[in-house]
Amino acid sequence: MPSIKSHVVSFVLRYSRKQAFSSPENLQRWIAYARKTENHRPPASLHQRFEIATHSVDGFPVYEIAPKTGERKRILYLHGGAYVFQITSYHWGLIADMAARLGFGITVPIYPIAPEYDFHAMFGMVGKVYRQMLDETEAQDIVFMGDSAGGNMAVVLTMMAAEAALSLPWRHVLISPGLDVSLANPEVLEAERYDPWLGIPGGLEAVRLYSAGIDPSDWRISPLYGDLSVLPKTLLLTGSRDMLTPDNLIFAQKARAAGVEIEVVHEQGMFHVWPLIDMPEARRARDSIVTFLASDTESYHAKAGELALQRTNRGVTAHNLAKPLRS
Repeated sequence: MPSIKSHVVSFVLRYSRKQAFSSPENLQRWIAYARKTENHRPPASLHQRFEIATHSVDGFPVYEIAPKTGERKRILYLHGGAYVFQITSYHWGLIADMAARLGFGITVPIYPIAPEYDFHAMFGMVGKVYRQMLDETEAQDIVFMGDSAGGNMAVVLTMMAAEAALSLPWRHVLISPGLDVSLANPEVLEAERYDPWLGIPGGLEAVRLYSAGIDPSDWRISPLYGDLSVLPKTLLLTGSRDMLTPDNLIFAQKARAAGVEIEVVHEQGMFHVWPLIDMPEARRARDSIVTFLASDTESYHAKAGELALQRTNRGVTAHNLAKPLRS
């Protein structure tokens, strides 16, 4: 049964944030207001807890939260916001929790957003960020994590990397991702009625502003229609009161059929990106993320150690084994 706090949050969202998605005009008004108040910088509390460095890619900041000593794994975190809103304190709260509990380094690009920029600028920037990560970190140590539009970007970025013959990330964590904006699935229309946050009219306007005229059914905009076989093992979190969930469940089915190992957390009563909000269901969701990544990390290191020992015994050094081929 959903918690009392989740009901309160849902009520507040329906009479606030959902208004932004009720029409194209409302979305434009919310964007204009957001530009006056948005602040992408990590809160001061994060600087007190973690070592954070900043550099620039294409003139946009990239924040780097340092990993704990000895940890190799890194997360590329792609924030949500319908491609038109900036990273928020809620995103930073989740990022801080993952950094503290996993100890991974976390790379957070403040990528260009619409309507000032479009698809090409966004992926031009995050593509360069990923290439820089590959110069410093083995792909087998990189996780793509994203919520909402950021979840879409994580999947599209992996497909683009595969197309470019780059090494692909080790794992995906997708939180309420938007994976199909074509409205081909009639269940989405029904799901919108129960969604306290998202709405189709404003959502389509956000996609129009961002998509640079690319057809909504193109895999670069709706990755549900792309080559899912290139995706890594994936954790997908989606709620029963999120209008994106019908397509997320189809994505999970298609990914499994394509040979992808995918775990789904389908939380009853939950709305869009609920793991970002401080409430019991979010804590449970974050536990699932930590378990998914930490247990896989332990399994990976154990298998890597066994393989290195076997090959060392055959005269092959562990140093050479640690560097997979990549372009």
